[in-house]
Amino acid sequence: MTLLGSTIDDAAGEAFDKVATLLGLPYPGGPSIEKTAREGNPKAIDFPRSLMGKDSLDFSFSGLKTAVLYYCQGQDMRAHNQIRQMSPQQIADIAASFQAAVIDVLITKTRRAVERIGAKTVLAGGGVAANGALREAMEQMCRKNKLQLLVAPKSLCTDNAAMVASLAYYKYQAGLFADLSLEPVATS
Repeated sequence: MTLLGSTIDDAAGEAFDKVATLLGLPYPGGPSIEKTAREGNPKAIDFPRSLMGKDSLDFSFSGLKTAVLYYCQGQDMRAHNQIRQMSPQQIADIAASFQAAVIDVLITKTRRAVERIGAKTVLAGGGVAANGALREAMEQMCRKNKLQLLVAPKSLCTDNAAMVASLAYYKYQAGLFADLSLEPVATS
């Protein structure tokens, strides 16, 4: 395996959870944002797309999350750390615009990675891969670029922590243990 890009701060799923909390939507954020976004306009708010330089395959969603926070606080500087009252339509528009920004970044980075290494197949998994709008956008991108798309069923696209715990369970059952002599090393 070759690492092509990574998350340098907030992952997409974490951003979904935090934005859902800002909007007063239930946890987990992914399904709540997706459901609410169906009633919104994805072009209502032009949220930023981070690390979109032509050579970047890394992800950063902290700036997007912060942009949503500032948008929710409004222009009143006295309302620092307070979310303004918003109508259900405003919340739906924010959810749809946020979701569109995340999907735009994920699709752009995936397409770039495919082009860089000449891949013929794209595999999508993880919690955010359960998002229907992302799945549709990924299908369109793959169809347009004549790529095979393999996506895990939604029932298997759960929270990453649950997937890691599940894998740990099977490794434990098989008697596969690390010697715990690992030294943590921070990378930049």
